[in-house]
Amino acid sequence: MMDFKQKLYTYAQLLIEHGLNVQKGQIVNITAEICHRELTHLLCQIAYRRGAKHVNVDFIEPRLIRTRLLDSIEDDDLAYVPHYLSQKYEEFVKEGAAVLRLIGSELPDNLTDLNPQKINTLSNSNFKALKKYYTEGVSKSKVQWTVAAAATPQWGKKVFPELEEAKACEALWEQIFKICRADQPNCLELWKKHNSVLQARAKHLTKMKIRELHFTGPDTDLKVFLSPQALFVGGGSQGPGGEFEPNIPTEECFTTPDYRLTTGKVKVTRPVLVNGKIVKDLHLEFKEGKLVHFEASEGEENFARYIDNDAGSRFLGEVALVGTDSPIFQTGKIFEEILYDENAACHIAVGFAYSMCIDGGPSMSPEQLADIGCNVSTVHVDMMISDEHVDVEATTYEGKKVKLICKGQWMQGL
Repeated sequence: MMDFKQKLYTYAQLLIEHGLNVQKGQIVNITAEICHRELTHLLCQIAYRRGAKHVNVDFIEPRLIRTRLLDSIEDDDLAYVPHYLSQKYEEFVKEGAAVLRLIGSELPDNLTDLNPQKINTLSNSNFKALKKYYTEGVSKSKVQWTVAAAATPQWGKKVFPELEEAKACEALWEQIFKICRADQPNCLELWKKHNSVLQARAKHLTKMKIRELHFTGPDTDLKVFLSPQALFVGGGSQGPGGEFEPNIPTEECFTTPDYRLTTGKVKVTRPVLVNGKIVKDLHLEFKEGKLVHFEASEGEENFARYIDNDAGSRFLGEVALVGTDSPIFQTGKIFEEILYDENAACHIAVGFAYSMCIDGGPSMSPEQLADIGCNVSTVHVDMMISDEHVDVEATTYEGKKVKLICKGQWMQGL
């Protein structure tokens, strides 16, 4: 039986050795809130022991973000991003760095009562400043990047409202360890097996040459179309230093849709966190690719501002398939963190697309990518659209119809 410290060390090992797959002589960057310093120290220790040349840590204090939003005299000042920040991330791309981001906020409701327009300005300005990092480093896998979670008392309380904060945090850590297999001494071996399953599934889906994915269920009748060059990705990506895991945990096989063709209505089955605010009971309608109508019981104004950021923010950039066998879905919990909730259900994302999900995409020009329907935007937000009541049927370019998911479960052979 592993104790907490053993599980935490195993988890840190998983993130550095399997997630980032840090190589000798590589630069590593870790972004985390100050409250995660214990885990961050372990991550640095393991990275250096793997041969990392330098590990840089960017600690975040969420109260300072709130202070900037509340106390800045001029709203335009929120759009300012120092040049050195974009230079640093462009250097990561140039050097083929390993970049880790820890989510899980000490103050998950830090921004919920603030002006959504101000939050949007701050968020967009940061994304624009790091555009090259996202389009070259992330989308084309020129850096090895991983997003993972660390528990906090207030986040734990959201997932386990029946417990007091300290106990809720402990319970959340145990869920994270279990879902990520860090409670097992052979954690890394289990991840290799898990990746093999996802990679085989993604390969099979790609070979099918799917033209259309049809999602049906309560309040859902949505058709998402793919280009003939679409590639499904699951179970890791290839970076400058070898294979890495962008998300830990991961249960998805995802691809890039043709943003111009999406049609139909869909119910979002889990709350969505958009710029620090929860959006609940979201319903969407698409026509000729565009999100033309939406309703929500909470967070509607914030969502409206988000999807009006630019010309591409009302069009799809991702579609992903996830079955109810996902250990995250099996917990029966809503985590209110997209990394976990998106790996509990099939999902779509409005905003920028991943060129790595297009055959030859990383070497294509922006014009070539646009010609095959690869969306461009400064935003990207995932929305979960399945549960135990949703079916997914594929139609291939040869006209063959194949049921992929029935009542949330993968069909046999997939």
